[in-house]
Amino acid sequence: MTRLRTAIRLEVTVAARQKFLHAGVFSGLIWLAVLLPMPHTLRPVAEPYVLVGDIAIIGFFFVGGSVFFEKQERTLGAIISTPLRFWEYLSAKLIVLVSISLFVAIVVATVADGFAYRPVPLVLGVLLGTLLMLIVGFITSLPFASVTDWFLAATIPLAIMLVPPLIHYSGLWPHPVLYVFPTQGPLLLLGAAFGQVALTAWQSVYAVAHPVVCLAVLWRTAQLLFVRYAVERSGAL
Repeated sequence: MTRLRTAIRLEVTVAARQKFLHAGVFSGLIWLAVLLPMPHTLRPVAEPYVLVGDIAIIGFFFVGGSVFFEKQERTLGAIISTPLRFWEYLSAKLIVLVSISLFVAIVVATVADGFAYRPVPLVLGVLLGTLLMLIVGFITSLPFASVTDWFLAATIPLAIMLVPPLIHYSGLWPHPVLYVFPTQGPLLLLGAAFGQVALTAWQSVYAVAHPVVCLAVLWRTAQLLFVRYAVERSGAL
């Protein structure tokens, strides 16, 4: 736990240096600029879409920026040579960036909608959705040497994670096959938080259990790719 606390402090320092918190606040202000001119009756309809967009920005792109910062500063090799374990290294990133995402989401929801939302599905939706986007962003950033190359390729996994659940949620094509996508659950939870979705018992279980299972698979994938693209290339093995 001492190593994890140290890693978290390092990530907080890096996040401050890279101005991730500033960018998160700026993102929240942009979403508020979209929501506040709307009538109060329309805000709960728009807020799940807004929060999904915010999760995508903070989750997917912030972690990619963090990885490429470490590559550029050549600190990744130094981190690998320390006793820090992979789960501590990645957990520190996730804890810091999830905290930023959750803070921004709660502020945006509270300013736009007061306390009319349901806090438990809101927190669960943001937490699970951000974790999914963070790990996918982390995985996809590992093989690339430059942020430019990654940014072009990242549009594909980003679309896969976001577009099908949004199509289902909006009613354009509410086919059950779209439940296979891991971000479907968090989006349903956000809809429930603002009274736009009445979750059945099985949907409530699915909305939490399916993302958790996907997170376990993605975590293992991240570990394998980290060894392949970071550890082995650094000559640490």
